[in-house]
Amino acid sequence: MKIGLISDSLRLGFAESIKVANQLGVTGVQKYMTFGDFTADTLVGDKLKEVKDIMDSNGLIFSAICGDFGVDLDDEYVVDDSKRVLETAKELGCNIVTTHIGHITDTDDARMEKIRKNAQELAVFADSIGSYFAAETGTEKAVVMKSFLDSLGAKGLRVNYDPANLVMVAGDDPVAGVYTLRDYIVHTHAKDGIKTGEKTFLEVPLGQGGVDFDKYIAALNDIGYDGYLTIEREVGDNPAADITMAVDFLKGKLNTLGIKLG
Repeated sequence: MKIGLISDSLRLGFAESIKVANQLGVTGVQKYMTFGDFTADTLVGDKLKEVKDIMDSNGLIFSAICGDFGVDLDDEYVVDDSKRVLETAKELGCNIVTTHIGHITDTDDARMEKIRKNAQELAVFADSIGSYFAAETGTEKAVVMKSFLDSLGAKGLRVNYDPANLVMVAGDDPVAGVYTLRDYIVHTHAKDGIKTGEKTFLEVPLGQGGVDFDKYIAALNDIGYDGYLTIEREVGDNPAADITMAVDFLKGKLNTLGIKLG
């Protein structure tokens, strides 16, 4: 498996965040491509070349691109925007774009019809360019997400597996969820958290929450996952320190489990 981080978590400019990521010893980064000067519309010509040069000079690749525009997939306008992100990510050598697609239910109402229609369109498009559009696990249990993905009949929509979201929000077992979604996982977030109430939760440093990382990483290994464990740190006063600790934590877990670090 490989260790990466979300560069935006460092709260630095792009070039500086990539430099720090290199110093932390990760091999890949995930980057948002939905705001500021890092969007599908701005990453053209010399700007695109500059980004590639920064990544190459630091010996890093994009583990994934985040295409989360902050709206659910029942929004018709997000489809074309997401396609542009998929295309631009491909130009950066990245074939995985992640997003939250909205709360998934097992009902057949008008909202779910729109989400399913748009998801199918994006799945077909992603597949046509050799990429994956990956829905992040979030508010629904893994079995509900699997049922939704199974219903699409298209290969291009997969899963960005976030174990902390399943613990904090869905109240689900992140280890069992790996086996449920085994055919769809193409990228993961290394994040931990605690469910503090029916609708409240707290993100915490790795190893301090409800994710049993020994069993979780062992489960990923068991299903043959050899991709990225991408560290996401959304809170905390010193993200660089928390991420440094997370890198060491993951390296230790992989070593203990006898899993090769890629």
